Amino acid sequence: MITWLVDLLTLALLAVGCFFVFLGSFALVKLTRFFHRIHGPTKASTLGVGCILLASIAYHSVHGAGLHPRELLITVFLFLTAPVAAHMMSRAALSLMDTRPEDPAAPVEPEGHIRDDADERAEQQARERGDAGGGH
Repeated sequence: MITWLVDLLTLALLAVGCFFVFLGSFALVKLTRFFHRIHGPTKASTLGVGCILLASIAYHSVHGAGLHPRELLITVFLFLTAPVAAHMMSRAALSLMDTRPEDPAAPVEPEGHIRDDADERAEQQARERGDAGGGH
């Protein structure tokens, strides 16, 4: 009974891990800018490989010769090195840029009046009332 549950957990972790590895790879291929491209693989692929390593730990602890430190060490090194490497690459890219990107937290001033649907509906209703009143 326990092995069946561990197999089900292993299957679920492998499925989630493969999904996130695919998502990180897809983000690397499809995103255009460097800072966007570095975000997908470091977040999604790290989570995906972490799930695959957890599945390996669960499988080998029940079906194998016991818990080996190699999966635990790989997991620790992965979660320590991937964010640090992404941070260092981002810092290097920022230092090579001529101008810094705008702060995303800064409020953006609109160039002109932004109309929304309520303004457009009110204007259309006023025109309809004007046409109906002027035609009689």
